[in-house]
Amino acid sequence: MLSTILALGLGVSAALAQGTVGGEGHAGGAIEDGGNTQVSAMMMFVGNDKKVYILDKSEGNAALIDGHPAYGAVYDIASRTATTMEVVSNPFCAAGMHFPNGSYTAFGGNSAVGPGAAPGDVGNGYFDTTYDDFDGRTGIRIMNPLGCTGDDAATNPDCQWYDNPNVTHLQVPRWYPSAIPLGDGTIAVIGGFVAGGYINRNWPIETDPVYQGGASQPTYEFYPSRGPVSAPMNFLVEAGGLNSYPHTELLASGLVVMQANVSTILWDPDTGNETPLPPMPDNLVRVYPASGAVSLLPMTIANNYSQTVLYCGGSSMTNDQWGNYSFPNAATWDIPATNRCHRLEPQPQDGSAPAYVEDDAMLEGRTMGQFIILPDGKLVVVNGGLNGTAGYAPETGTTPPDQMPLGLSLASGPVGTPAIYDPSAPSGKRWSNSGLGTSQIPRLYHSSAILLPDGSVMIAGSNPNVDVNLTTVFPTTYKAEIFYPPYFSAPQRPVPSGVPTTLSYGGPSFDITVPASSYSGSANDAANKTVVAIMRSGFTTHAMNMGQRYLQLNNTYTVNQNGSIVLHVSQVPPNANLFPPGPAFLYVTVDGIPSNGTYVIVGNGQIGPQPVSDVGELPASQGLATAQGTGSGSNGSSSNTTTTTQQNSASHTGPIIGGIIGAIALLNLNSPYRDEAGARSGEFDPYYSNAPRTSANAARY
Repeated sequence: MLSTILALGLGVSAALAQGTVGGEGHAGGAIEDGGNTQVSAMMMFVGNDKKVYILDKSEGNAALIDGHPAYGAVYDIASRTATTMEVVSNPFCAAGMHFPNGSYTAFGGNSAVGPGAAPGDVGNGYFDTTYDDFDGRTGIRIMNPLGCTGDDAATNPDCQWYDNPNVTHLQVPRWYPSAIPLGDGTIAVIGGFVAGGYINRNWPIETDPVYQGGASQPTYEFYPSRGPVSAPMNFLVEAGGLNSYPHTELLASGLVVMQANVSTILWDPDTGNETPLPPMPDNLVRVYPASGAVSLLPMTIANNYSQTVLYCGGSSMTNDQWGNYSFPNAATWDIPATNRCHRLEPQPQDGSAPAYVEDDAMLEGRTMGQFIILPDGKLVVVNGGLNGTAGYAPETGTTPPDQMPLGLSLASGPVGTPAIYDPSAPSGKRWSNSGLGTSQIPRLYHSSAILLPDGSVMIAGSNPNVDVNLTTVFPTTYKAEIFYPPYFSAPQRPVPSGVPTTLSYGGPSFDITVPASSYSGSANDAANKTVVAIMRSGFTTHAMNMGQRYLQLNNTYTVNQNGSIVLHVSQVPPNANLFPPGPAFLYVTVDGIPSNGTYVIVGNGQIGPQPVSDVGELPASQGLATAQGTGSGSNGSSSNTTTTTQQNSASHTGPIIGGIIGAIALLNLNSPYRDEAGARSGEFDPYYSNAPRTSANAARY
């Protein structure tokens, strides 16, 4: 039985499932060694186009910094090596988010601990002299990584974490909170434990369902501050113990959709109003520690920038089985995770009532599966287990300590094979793992994953242990891996030029040139199949990517005689709620093959109301039938006939998506890009019937 629990989900070696080696030397679908991260990667974010920043909990890592165990590192993407960094306060199970200028912050964490996670030996958890960590529960740690691309990124005084709990701190302790950026760059920090455990409740006897005797923090606050911490949120109180790390997504309206336990609401950050939405179907729990895979789907021209959230996996354990702060009341590792998925459009564009809609089921059940949006507009789910939940415990309500089969782990059956979800595919055909490699490294509790600038995915971490343990069934893990999606089998990838370093909300368009060497075959076909998008990979922890987002930019094109394609690209739509200000990577994808991402800053780089302008009109697309790409696979020949084609629509997406948009128009689902007759044009109309409102909070700054 134990061998089945351990091995289930891990398949053949990656070498047997890899695809063709592409022009950059990587096989599409392969999983490669990513080197050693020095600290176990509980949290990660991409700081710039060269570096990934890693945070761990305070624990006994062998890697040292200033004479004590390290719990921070910076990872060099090119060399696949990590260097330790100093972090002052314990960031265990923190939240994180970006600022408009490209800085990142980590909010909250745990009290100071020493060996074996014993309370810090100074001030009952204020500081520990062995691990040299301070209480991090109110911590606000800030990193500005913009100029930190060189070999000195770990040592340059300008590239260090600012972490002084006595100066910059939250108003109340928060452990397992969520963070979400608003349209003016302010960050809302929501919920969490004060002194935690498995789930956020005393059970079966609850004498204080709001604050759980001081152990729960069912409130929110803003950074920079907008005033005192809020009163308790009804949503977090009603979600009971399953209210930590609530799932949050900012909508175009400025409202936030929140999901925890089986409850869902629309929350207004301006007023605090909570509007109930339908509950998650069939008692399915996707929030920690059920830890389903959750992501906002790509916002595209074809779907009119719909904000639709996809929820997959998680658990349907009963209320009693969830237990309490101490441990679950079940042998969780024997309880299968669900494979079911649901979509929710919280504010439907057609004015209908919001409702959860069953989507294609995953290929297997997963807890702690994690969605990563890829630059080709698909999603990949990685990591997780077939059974159980996140978290760890020395026992459960049904299993004494000496009978725990997997050490402290509450999950089993690590799933080593990624799976790709195509949101635009027909129902019944959205999932595939064909040709994808399989990792032999279990990635369970405290594993993480994040999109790298080149379009690959860094996978790291896994540590269902109270302190470093290298000999247990699922040990503390320092080895990273890099997953290469199928598009890495392409013989060449687009190499765009002219990408700006800043983008605005509305304003004049800009041009990007794609050389003929970036593709093969007809230039017209390539131009019609080109998508420009901005992406934010977010702050990853606990199977979540806080702030992850994909937004397509409208464009037209001009094909030149030499086969180069000039893309005329609109700025970000004039609504900062669609894509809050801050760092992003811009990708140009030609026929499903993305370029490397180019680092950009969206907005003015400051917290406050973002300048908004009318969207500049795009010129009509101009094709050239004789133009050809010169990339691998091209014969370089062309006809002597020189026929120029002009497309009346400003859309770059061709007749297929044009037909979709036309069908939407017939259904009275207006596109944000339309003319007076309702047809698509290159002009953004901020007053269309579903136009998002600008948050009133903008006036506060």
